[in-house]
This record gives sequence, structure tokens and C-alpha cells, in this order.
Amino acid sequence: MEAYAIHKGAMIKPRLARMTIDLIRGKDVKIAVSILETTNTKASKMILKVLNSAVANAVNNNGANENDLVIKECFVNPGTIYKRIQFASRGNVDRHDKRTSHIKVVVTDNKITEGENA
Repeated sequence: MEAYAIHKGAMIKPRLARMTIDLIRGKDVKIAVSILETTNTKASKMILKVLNSAVANAVNNNGANENDLVIKECFVNPGTIYKRIQFASRGNVDRHDKRTSHIKVVVTDNKITEGENA
């Protein structure tokens, strides 16, 4: 069974979040949680919340065993970009883009149900 969770509009740059999410791709859920808890970044806190939500979805909605779960795929896509201005020297205006991310984590227990094809 597969279960997933998405955090849309996370206020972090996608490039920064991808560096942290690369650490947990394809790993066991318990190992991924320990990696995220020891990594001291803003992205690790956001990814940990999404991972915990995906695990809760798999356990509560699909009846999966939490010890068997593995991260099947996880990725960060760019979200909306908020364009802000800051006044610069000699009457100029600089534009500062505030980038957002969509964080998605998919977990699976590698068991095939009756409705899925092999």
C-alpha cells in the first residue's frame, strides 16, 4: 500500500529543501526520521512533518505496519514566487523573489493489494 502527504506553499527555497530531502530518499522510515531529527536545517523540520503525516496516513487509512514502511519517493517542486521590492541606492529598486516549495513524500510497505496490478 502506498500513502503520501504534501505540503504546498512551504516558505523555503526549493534548492535548499532538495539538499535535505536527498538525504532520506529510498531509506527506511525510522532511519529517515532519525536523520531529519539530527539535521539542523529549516527544511528538515518541514520534511519531518510531511513524513510523519505520510506515515500516519499509511497506518490509519490503509492499515499498514509502521515498522515495514519505506520511503518510495520524495521530491520538492517549486511553488509560487512572491515578488517583493526593496529600495536600493540612487533611486533604484531591486526585486527580491521569495520562493516557495511543494514537498511531497510517498511511503510504501511493498505489499501488493488485490486492486493493484503487478
